[in-house]
Amino acid sequence: MADRKAVKIVSGQPDFLQFNNLACETAGGNVIFATDEWFAPASNLLKREPPEFIASAFTEYGKWMDGWETRRKRIPGHDWCIIQLGVPGIIHGLDVDTSFFTGNYSPSASVQAACLDEAPALTLEGDRTGMAASDSQFEAVAKLHSELWEELVPVTELKPGYSDTCHNYFPITYPSRVTHLRLNMYPDGGIARLKVYGVGQKDWSALPTQDQLDLVALVNGGVCLGYSDAHFGHPRNMIGLGRSANMGDGWETARRLDRPKNLQVDGKGILQVPGYEWAVLRLGHPGVISQIEIDTNHFKGNFPDSCKIEACHLTPEEEGKYVSGRWSSDPGNKWRVLLQPQKSVVVGCAVFASPGSIKPSRPDSGWVSSDAAWPEV
Repeated sequence: MADRKAVKIVSGQPDFLQFNNLACETAGGNVIFATDEWFAPASNLLKREPPEFIASAFTEYGKWMDGWETRRKRIPGHDWCIIQLGVPGIIHGLDVDTSFFTGNYSPSASVQAACLDEAPALTLEGDRTGMAASDSQFEAVAKLHSELWEELVPVTELKPGYSDTCHNYFPITYPSRVTHLRLNMYPDGGIARLKVYGVGQKDWSALPTQDQLDLVALVNGGVCLGYSDAHFGHPRNMIGLGRSANMGDGWETARRLDRPKNLQVDGKGILQVPGYEWAVLRLGHPGVISQIEIDTNHFKGNFPDSCKIEACHLTPEEEGKYVSGRWSSDPGNKWRVLLQPQKSVVVGCAVFASPGSIKPSRPDSGWVSSDAAWPEV
């Protein structure tokens, strides 16, 4: 357990890190074009796992690196790639991570964005280490006119990939929906990861009003707005795509130090302990909540004893107040119980009918309280 990194926001880190990574490969993000991938393919940019460095690892093309690294440029121009977001949406911030690229990181970078009506017929397949874009690929990508896309980040100097300088954070205030990004390196070099933090935005007008959908899912615009603890896993993992891949792909808190030395239960078999852990999730769209699914898959010796789910309707102004205050003040009587305290299912999926549906005029915020971990809601 000692090597499991705590997931928490520390002083100096931007608030946008709480949002979903819309470009992650596990969310369907994909690199569809790259000028050059000699030392390491651009697809590495979208990996979920943190970058790693293996001193003894080499390929036939040179030093193996866990990121995107191009050759030393000997022709005019600069290197760039096109990224198709797995979940189109509103971008609130970027992390251009240069981890382990110290003498070979890209000196500068910029980012451009577009919202395309149709996905381009561009793909990159297989291991592209040692390769560069062909003439036909350049001709195909030229039709996108990506050099004219909106600028999210102007040409900016990057910092080297040491542990205290590797994260190059950029807050974004672009109000429009984005489907694709162009990441420019000047002139060449390496970048380990590109994380695109934001909120998914679905075209709800194209869906039948009676369809039953997961309103809190990442792909439908759900987002985590706050939490009590995320020591081993962030609560945003609960609303990702599909079932969790492993225990690290869920919400897991630290064990509370104020637990009684001897645990007691009430008449329903629920443990009587002080306090609780919580997470606040905003739905992607208003709707009638008819069913709640809680999945504790992979959590065998650390699943929560019980859970309770509440919901409320907050105006954007009220939400902003609570988020900026990190939920230090409780909306109080605005919360309505959707699911009374329930004993958890051991390593399984439980589906509950909502005892009271809510249909607000704006997206409502759900409160999920647990003692340890939730992979998916």
